[in-house]
Amino acid sequence: MHILVTNDDGPPSPESSPYVHCLIKHLQQAGHTLKPLYYRPGAKVHGDDSEDTTHHRPSAAGDVEEWILIDGTPASCVQIGLHHFFHDKGPIDLVVSGPNYGRNTSSVFALSSGTLGAALEAAVCKRRSIALSFAFFSRNHDPVIIEAACRHSVRVIDALYKQWPTDASADLYSVNVPLVEDVEKHKTLWTNVLQNYWAEGSCFQEIDGEAGDAVEEEARIREGPGGEVENDGGSQAPTAQVNSTSGGKAEVGGESRKTGHVHKHFKWAPRLTDVYKSVAESEPGNDGRTVMEGNTSITPLKANFALGTSASFSRKELELSSQQVAGVTSMAIRGKGHGRGGSPIRAIVAYDDTYVQPLIVAALKTLLPDDTLHLITELQPLDGGGPPVFETPSDPNVRLLQITAYESIDFEFAAAHPRSCLVNSYMIRKALIRKHYLSATVDHWVAKHPSSPLGRHFKRSEAFEVDYAEFLDDALVEAFDLRESMDRNAELADEAARQWWILKPGMSDRGQGIRLFSTMEELQAIFDGWDEERPDSDEEEEEEDGQGQTGEEKGQGMGDFITTSHLRHFVAQPYIHRPLLLESDPRKFHIRTYVLCTGSLTVHVYKPMLALFAAKPYLAPWAHSPTDIDSFLTNTCLQQQRQQPSDGAGANSVRRFWDLPLAQPMLDDIFAQICSVTGEALEAAATAMPVHFQTLPNAFEVFGLDFLVDEAGVVWLLEANAFPDFRQTGADLEDVVGGFWRGVVREAVLPFFGVEASGGEDRGDMVRVKQIDLGRR
Repeated sequence: MHILVTNDDGPPSPESSPYVHCLIKHLQQAGHTLKPLYYRPGAKVHGDDSEDTTHHRPSAAGDVEEWILIDGTPASCVQIGLHHFFHDKGPIDLVVSGPNYGRNTSSVFALSSGTLGAALEAAVCKRRSIALSFAFFSRNHDPVIIEAACRHSVRVIDALYKQWPTDASADLYSVNVPLVEDVEKHKTLWTNVLQNYWAEGSCFQEIDGEAGDAVEEEARIREGPGGEVENDGGSQAPTAQVNSTSGGKAEVGGESRKTGHVHKHFKWAPRLTDVYKSVAESEPGNDGRTVMEGNTSITPLKANFALGTSASFSRKELELSSQQVAGVTSMAIRGKGHGRGGSPIRAIVAYDDTYVQPLIVAALKTLLPDDTLHLITELQPLDGGGPPVFETPSDPNVRLLQITAYESIDFEFAAAHPRSCLVNSYMIRKALIRKHYLSATVDHWVAKHPSSPLGRHFKRSEAFEVDYAEFLDDALVEAFDLRESMDRNAELADEAARQWWILKPGMSDRGQGIRLFSTMEELQAIFDGWDEERPDSDEEEEEEDGQGQTGEEKGQGMGDFITTSHLRHFVAQPYIHRPLLLESDPRKFHIRTYVLCTGSLTVHVYKPMLALFAAKPYLAPWAHSPTDIDSFLTNTCLQQQRQQPSDGAGANSVRRFWDLPLAQPMLDDIFAQICSVTGEALEAAATAMPVHFQTLPNAFEVFGLDFLVDEAGVVWLLEANAFPDFRQTGADLEDVVGGFWRGVVREAVLPFFGVEASGGEDRGDMVRVKQIDLGRR
């Protein structure tokens, strides 16, 4: 691991910075490489460091250990260290600020801490960071106690790094280690920050003349009464002189004369009695009380002065490794290795799709180091039937990746192991993938956010439920807009003047059951035709709790038949007439966009999109029969079912979006609209319909979103599909799907398990379009 260490108390000094050299020695012994510049520490770790030397230029030979000293703030040290040095060592994995000379507990001291300030600066630079402070109770710095505190600190740093949250519940940690005997045997507890305040009066004392010995003053303040110390005052006790050129007026003997401010000197002299009292009288669970009792305090923080929020931080003990941290393998993160957990990743990849399964396997093998991946590609069938499953690992600490069909995902195991098990689907997401729910989601969202792009890029639908054609009229009682439109259309002899609608079964996919209509008579005829085709049995398929799709719902072997389970939920949506057509190819097309959602909740759009074309040239909705759908339906899977190999229809039905013969500015604008609408749609589903779309911090999901572009260049969201059918991409464009799954591994799998990619080119194809914190830990 590559660690940047910063310390606002300065270079090693028995008076002002007695701990940093010892900590760095233990970090180096644990396998961490630190190569700072200019300051050359001597061999001694404790006591008089007279062998230390400071140089204006780095060593020409480069064969000595050197640190960098910056005449600036702790935050500036972080900026300079991150961006201007150490590039030869690769990216910084972790920033450790400290160990501070004195504790940083309670709000009084944490809010003025330079040590915490440096860690906060690293966090807003999107680096993992830990602020480390040593709370001492005596100026007698016992080397044995300091050595133990440094060993313990390295174990805590190691444990925090391995357990770093993937859900953004914490950006940094404030760690306070008490310098007491046997600190390694004491508890290490999650805590919050004690809220306390300064008492009345100033924390500075006015003094006569120049300040005295600043080092001695600081030592006195740090030790405090009774050996209690709550201070992070910097490397020297603050002193100040105040001058002013502004003055006022005073009346003396009836005469007015100008007066100036008196030149004054000040020293920092806080009255800590009330601070100690607030700690002693506080309830257990805060940082001040924990350190006072001789235990180590760990406080998760956000880089906005807020406490981290997670069930993992619930005032319990931090899980530390039973072994002392030693050697590079225990903390190695970069390059080939086992990553955060130290054991191979057990990857169960059984996607139930012969087209995409090898592409997922290839992506994992390409980007994961060989010694990190333990691949399993077959599941075991259950006795007595049911979906195949994998054997639950007996080791609760195993790192597990599940990429399987929805029905085979072990959500119970994933819920019990949120830090070590990653699954490829959210449990509930019908607010997005069910057409009738998507319409309600958009309605709710746009009602609260009138300026949302969903209001301009989604046609408001009318949702209704009907089981039999004879009940259709009753089902449309509350579909006011639809009924009004159909009544108006019935009075228009010119079909071209009518508003046309597209009917979609709410729970079907692959283009099944889609019809066009403009009047009640036409809509009734559609349902009457389905009733005639229905089987005699009225037994219905039960919708599964997880909103996954059964084989029947996927349309396997059904052709264009609509089952009774489909003939229930419907949406009628205004039809988008005059779609964008290519001059060289007058067929209607829609854009298939692959979307990756990770955790709770980050949304990526895969830039290489597809254009899926209808089988025949486009015709206006009134220009063809109701069942002649090949001129307006662009679902290529249905084309393959309906067309014969000899008729030539559907040729070249899938093309690369960016290769379409359109002007580049138009292609860019379409993509920008798609990114905006996609991010908004996911946010709407997760926040406006949280009961029907629930993310998981240890899950990712792949969606296929379909968009249509009208002749004015406006993008319209049509629908969203979970577990999209990648096979319709075809063999010629297999590299598009393969590239997408490499992006999934890069953005979802590697960060979760803390593993660096072993190969593969990151071309920036996964475009982040939305990142929101849903507070789900």
